[in-house]
Amino acid sequence: MDETMPDFDRDAPALRTFAMPRDLNGNGDVFGGWVLSQMDVAGGVIAARRAQGRVATIGIEAMKFHRPVSLGDEVNCYCAVERVGTTSIRVKIDVWVRRGAASQAYKVTEGVFTYVAIGEDRRPRPVPPA
Repeated sequence: MDETMPDFDRDAPALRTFAMPRDLNGNGDVFGGWVLSQMDVAGGVIAARRAQGRVATIGIEAMKFHRPVSLGDEVNCYCAVERVGTTSIRVKIDVWVRRGAASQAYKVTEGVFTYVAIGEDRRPRPVPPA
């Protein structure tokens, strides 16, 4: 697990949100599926920007939860494009949280998401050159 904490004042996350009461599971922690969906939204934003258009999620790899997310946590998804193929884009996503007014953050999960560029016909299309 990469423990290098992002500089929250300088590094912009692809997505920043807060865990709310509706996001809790039966144990009172944030539902893992909610975190997963936030990651997918963040990665999709980055992939769509790189694809210069619409993308669809086709795979999630190496997802691992390190710590739980709690009610009220500030959830930050940091993304980096790992690889661009003919029609696909792999995005590494790290999720860090800050609790309350604390400046200390910790990594809660990470994963690699693969998106495919799609056209108006919803079929794969080539990713334009960078």
